[in-house]
Amino acid sequence: MKKIPRKSLITLFISLLLLGNHPVFSAPAEDLLPDIGTTAGATLSINQEIAIGDSYIRSIRAQSPLIYDPLLTQYINKLGQRLVEHADSVKTPFHFYLLNNPNINAYAFFGGNVVLHSALLRYSRNESELASVIAHEISHVTQRHLARLIEDQQRKSPLAWAGALGSILLMMANPQAGIAALSGTLAGFQQNMISFTQANEQEADRIGIRTLSRAGFDQNGMPNFMQILADQSRYSSKLPQMLYTHPLPDSRLADARNRANQYPAKTVPESQDFLFARVRLSIMYSNEGLPYIHQLLDKYHQGTAKERLAAAYGRAILLVKDKKYAEANTILAPLMDKHPDNVWFIDAMTDINIGQKQYTSAITRLQEALNKQKNNPILQINLADAYFQASQYPQASQLLYRYTFNNPNDLIGWKLLREALGKQGKSGEELAAYAEVMALQDEFDMAVDYLSKASKLAKLGSDAQARYDARIDQLRQLQQSYSQYKK
Repeated sequence: MKKIPRKSLITLFISLLLLGNHPVFSAPAEDLLPDIGTTAGATLSINQEIAIGDSYIRSIRAQSPLIYDPLLTQYINKLGQRLVEHADSVKTPFHFYLLNNPNINAYAFFGGNVVLHSALLRYSRNESELASVIAHEISHVTQRHLARLIEDQQRKSPLAWAGALGSILLMMANPQAGIAALSGTLAGFQQNMISFTQANEQEADRIGIRTLSRAGFDQNGMPNFMQILADQSRYSSKLPQMLYTHPLPDSRLADARNRANQYPAKTVPESQDFLFARVRLSIMYSNEGLPYIHQLLDKYHQGTAKERLAAAYGRAILLVKDKKYAEANTILAPLMDKHPDNVWFIDAMTDINIGQKQYTSAITRLQEALNKQKNNPILQINLADAYFQASQYPQASQLLYRYTFNNPNDLIGWKLLREALGKQGKSGEELAAYAEVMALQDEFDMAVDYLSKASKLAKLGSDAQARYDARIDQLRQLQQSYSQYKK
């Protein structure tokens, strides 16, 4: 058998297991592949996978431009959870993240963590196309493909698998170092790995399209999104990132359409939230420039009723971004009258009020909205910010203590809490909040240092000091536990 070049194998391995993959179809829609190998429990338990995933995401927060927009975060997680609810073999909680990156890509890793490049919203023409990518990545997690690969390699090469796992984790934070480390661990099981990952892809494709259809999306979203990739590769001098290691011949498109056609045809209503998210992302986080933004808004302005609403919302937030608050209010106020409970509009109107220093109006509106939509995180973080901007720091910190308790992994909440506490001169509590920010970004030593300083500021033997010291112990234990995955 011809030996596969090590460089090519590394590229294939990275693409299949970390950077996500476009779908490949070859069997009838409802035919599932038999389980690949074992259940992966002998090497990695579900709890271990969750721990590894948490370690991963802390590194990603520190190294990558994740988008911490409450509206977009809630949208992408709501969409992802809708798919998870219709997936089989879900054994972990799922979390979905948006990474600000102009290249079409997505990847899933241990513990139900799925990272989506922002370009997916840019190029997806409807929610079913976007959901098709997420469904595929969810299937990688539910089928425990990475854990199965690790177990398979541990059985064949007990010493090599640990090195491969450490290199994979390192690659997320430092690609060049990770590739170099991984290169030294692959020689013994090259052909086995390729066979394994190809089978994983077949399984994820079959299960992914089934999940997509079950969740009420158009199963044609999957081949349609593949067509976008094919068109880009055909008419552009630069291939989409997903296609460098996965060429997309016409036969794959034919197989995908054949699989989708085996499901009953369905008409899926246009998603208003998808349109809002696409417009918001383009205006707030894209580097496409004003010509593209105006082209998108003009297109929506001439479209359906939902698209026209998205265009109006887009023009309002574009004006807010330019600090033209009075003009933005002229557009948004009529929308608020017709849709008073719409969180997209409430968020934008809050920005207008704060920009015009109308803090009381913002606070009152948000309080009324929260009475209707209990514990809505978008409204809560907006209200906390409105309190902060109005110099009502005790109210802000009181709300943020509850918010961070319910959303302990939200960097925005902890950062705002730190600022609110700092404004009140509560140095110990400020340091403790900053410690949580550092811990979420894989800076455990710095987090412990801040907590140690907070402990010294607290009264000897006080509840506050005991709380800080207990948190130090927890973070040290986490750091020690996670260090085994980074060797």
